[in-house]
Amino acid sequence: MIRLAVLDDYQHVAMQSADWSPLADRAEIVVFHDHLAGHDELVQRLATFDAVCIMRERTPMTAALIAALPRLKLIASTGRGNASIDLDAAAKHGVEVMHTNYSSTPTIEFTWAAILALARSIAVEAASVRAGHWQVGLGTELRGKTLGILGLGRIGAEVARIAQAFGMQVIAWSQNLTDEAASAVGVRRVSKDALLAQSDFLSIHTRLSDRTLGLIGAAELAAMKPTARLINSSRGPIVDEQALIDALSHGRLAGAAVDVFEVEPLAADHPFRTLTNVLTTPHIGYVTEEMYRTFYGDSVSNVVAWLDQRVRS
Repeated sequence: MIRLAVLDDYQHVAMQSADWSPLADRAEIVVFHDHLAGHDELVQRLATFDAVCIMRERTPMTAALIAALPRLKLIASTGRGNASIDLDAAAKHGVEVMHTNYSSTPTIEFTWAAILALARSIAVEAASVRAGHWQVGLGTELRGKTLGILGLGRIGAEVARIAQAFGMQVIAWSQNLTDEAASAVGVRRVSKDALLAQSDFLSIHTRLSDRTLGLIGAAELAAMKPTARLINSSRGPIVDEQALIDALSHGRLAGAAVDVFEVEPLAADHPFRTLTNVLTTPHIGYVTEEMYRTFYGDSVSNVVAWLDQRVRS
C-alpha cells in the first residue's frame, strides 16, 4: 500500500469526480480540502506520502519542497503541463511526474461569461437588487466594439470566433503571431501599441513565461482607452497587479474581470475584493464538472499505471 495525498480539494468534490475503486486495495488516499502555502507546513503534511495528486498550480512543487520529501515518488498533476512543478528537481530525486488530458472549452466559455458580465454590469446590478435597490447604471453593447486578443492560440482563436458572432471587430497581437495565423481565424494582426489603443475589451490568452511576466504594466494600461475593459483568465503575473489596481481605482480603466492572481487564494484584504469596477472570481475558468471528471479520472489511471510499472520493474 502506498499513501496518496490529494491536495487542495477546495470544493470537496475530488472523490465524487472519479471512480477511485481501482486504488482501493493499493493506496491509502487522504484528501485535503484546505490550502497550505508555507514550506515547513507542506513538508510536515506530505512527509509520509509516496504520491501526491495536485490540482493545477494550486500547490507549487518546488525544488526545495521535492528535496524535503524523500519518500515522494510520484506527482500526479492535472492538466497537460504544469509550470509550477520543478521538473529538473523531480528527475534529480527520482520523482515521476504524470499529467492528464485537458479541454479548452471551460476557459473559452468562461471568458465570454466574463465579457458579457462586464459589458452589462451583471454583478453590480445583481448586488443592487439583493440590497433592495433597482437599476444603478448603463450597460454597453458588444456589436461594433473592438475585441483585442493578446495571444491567439487555441483558446484565443475560439474566443475570437465567438466575438465575430456578436458583430465585434477582432484584432490580435503576440510576440510570434503572423498575419497568416491571424487571418486564418478572421482576425487582423496589429502591433502591441495598436492592440492597446484600439481595444474596447482586451482579453489575455497567452502563457506565463519570462517573456510575458508583467507584459501588461502601468505603461500598457495607460495606453488603453479609459472606457476599455480588461479580461484576464490566463495567469495573474502577466498583468502587473498593483498597476491594474491603480488604473481601476483612479478611473483610468472602465473595468476588469480577473480570475487569476499573483498569489492564490486571494488575501482577505485584497483590493480586488472591494473595487466596484472589477469582477473578481476565484480562478474558476477551468472549474467545471466535466473538466474535473477528466482531471481526477485521468489521475486515477495515472496512479494505477505507475503502480503497475513498479510491480513489473
